[in-house]
Amino acid sequence: MKNAALKIIPFLLAPMLFLSAQVVVAQSSTLNIKVTSLSQKTIDGPISVAKQGSFFVGGKDIESSTLSTLPAYAQSGTITVDQMYVRYQTPTNAKNNSVVFIHGCCLTGKTWESTPDGRIGWDEYFVKRGFPTYVVDQSGRGRSAVNATAMNAAKMCKESPEQLPVVFAASHESAWAIFRFGGEYPKVYEGMKFPVAAQNGLWQQMVPDWLNSMPTPNPTVPALSQLSKNLKKTVLVSHSQSGIYPFQTAALSTEGIAGIISIEPAACPAADGDLTPYTKMPVMVLFGDYVELSPRWAPRLKACREFVQKTNLAGGKAELLVLPEIGIKGNSHMLMQDSNSIQIADILGSWIEQRIKN
Repeated sequence: MKNAALKIIPFLLAPMLFLSAQVVVAQSSTLNIKVTSLSQKTIDGPISVAKQGSFFVGGKDIESSTLSTLPAYAQSGTITVDQMYVRYQTPTNAKNNSVVFIHGCCLTGKTWESTPDGRIGWDEYFVKRGFPTYVVDQSGRGRSAVNATAMNAAKMCKESPEQLPVVFAASHESAWAIFRFGGEYPKVYEGMKFPVAAQNGLWQQMVPDWLNSMPTPNPTVPALSQLSKNLKKTVLVSHSQSGIYPFQTAALSTEGIAGIISIEPAACPAADGDLTPYTKMPVMVLFGDYVELSPRWAPRLKACREFVQKTNLAGGKAELLVLPEIGIKGNSHMLMQDSNSIQIADILGSWIEQRIKN
């Protein structure tokens, strides 16, 4: 099959071509990129890592007299809070561009790891594609510490209950609609690609969300800025609740940020705001399917369209990719865990390789 013919083949009709390494499989008129895939042998095979580890970025020390209500532990002392946990893997023969993955609401960095039904996650895929890959836990989430002193203060009657932190947990039923598996639990949209049979693997990942109790700006944002400066040339990949974070990070400083990929962001920057920081790097905003069926997500897509248009009018290189518009249908909000997650990863990997010089 000739490449000229491939240009008009919808992505959905080309899965058989994804078996060959670095073969051109499609070219989207929307994005004007040639999408290449890892070989199935590479995807299924061992991973070659030159270096791996973890560290923290940011944080501050605070003094408190409400550290504990247990007799065995001191009530007063110093603790460190607001730091951001980072786990990384650097492949052999690594590219110069790294990738940082930032999870969304009610989740941790597990979002980007093995899928609920046991397939390869994007953290491993991007390492196999040659990218140094960094996965974070937002400040106050997962392995990043939570400041629990206010809870103890209320329990010890040193503060009123109204001062307790605002924490919420997303139920299976509410997450079902928010993640667009179906209009209501447990109904499923026709053709939806999330592995519903393994849904318990998603519910096990979900954790209480402390976003509304975090300082402003969220400590994750300055931590991402520091991480970007340290990495020198990285692509910030965010999802949902964290979708705005790369943009807020760029507003602080564009140093080290080579590009932004915002996957189904809960918010894009205001189209009538200062768009200057976002004109200095390639930007992609990506949405899946069933968006117009959701009163939560349809307005967000509309606002992101306006942001992309205004950014380009200001001299930027922003792109909006709505998967059904290029023939890829059935993706939920959790598209990095959907059954075609590698197809989407191929698009993103190709976009980075072609938009950002190695």
